[in-house]
Amino acid sequence: MAAGLVGSATSAATPRSAPIVFPLLGDFPIDDNYGDARANGSHAGIDTMAPRRTPVLAAEDGRIKWWTTSARAGCMLYLYGRSGTTYLYIHLNNDRTLGNDNQAGCVAELTYSVADGANVTAGQQIALNGDSGDADGNPHLHFEVHPGGGGDVNPFPYLRDAERLLFPGRIGARFTIGLRGVPIAAGGGTLTLRASAVRWWPGGRWTAIAAREVELAIGKGAAVDATIAKALESPTQRALQGRSAEPQVTAFTVPAPLTAEAMRGLPSALVVGRLTRPGGGATVVASPTTPLPELGDTDGPGRRASIELHRARSRLLGVVGRGTAGSD
Repeated sequence: MAAGLVGSATSAATPRSAPIVFPLLGDFPIDDNYGDARANGSHAGIDTMAPRRTPVLAAEDGRIKWWTTSARAGCMLYLYGRSGTTYLYIHLNNDRTLGNDNQAGCVAELTYSVADGANVTAGQQIALNGDSGDADGNPHLHFEVHPGGGGDVNPFPYLRDAERLLFPGRIGARFTIGLRGVPIAAGGGTLTLRASAVRWWPGGRWTAIAAREVELAIGKGAAVDATIAKALESPTQRALQGRSAEPQVTAFTVPAPLTAEAMRGLPSALVVGRLTRPGGGATVVASPTTPLPELGDTDGPGRRASIELHRARSRLLGVVGRGTAGSD
């Protein structure tokens, strides 16, 4: 199945010393099942259980090749890494709905998130996980590693040491994300959330994540929920209660070119432009100069928050009634 394409990358190999990006978005456990007995021989990769349509990510910078004609592998792709390593992603989504309908085939958007032949950056979403081929009814990602485009090696050390990203994206592209979580610390122009869900623009949807602490910088002109505005203005950071029973907040970041540090959720690599809570309003806590995140939020809260922020700005500038809220 792999013989026709492995090793066909045309770019010069660059030795890779850094960890790869974990090929699925999420905190999914891994098990060393490489070499296990299979009907057609030993297992050439590692299977990681993950729900249907979990985002599948590029392990490193490289070039994509679709593969759609294997009955056993189903929908799959090759990533020819810049380091010279080839990665195989097998059993990708072939369902048109969220159920196991097997009606989509191997197609753009439902299977593949990038074009055949596309150049991608590490951590970019390249596909959706599924159960195509002989994995029918058992969604998981079969992941193989072929150094130098040669034979397979055990992926377990690669996966064990891999970086698990907060969200996917293409390095250098303009992005915005939303984070939902419980505030646990604030002050000094930063807010730390225990985040439990993330959404990214363009192209993402709200996705549950294993709870993790993310320190966010509060941008100049940010619209911040009044209940925590004072805490954010404190010159030093202080702990908040942060109990799971407390209302969650949603933070939307200012549009910016994507960096590896932002995808990893490193401290202050993400700058908040708007912070709201369910049922609460957003009030401007600094000069209203930061542009609104261009969310395209089909879920609704982004549009409502945009109107709230416009009205808050208008009140601050004394221009209420000179325009329409929907014009922002």
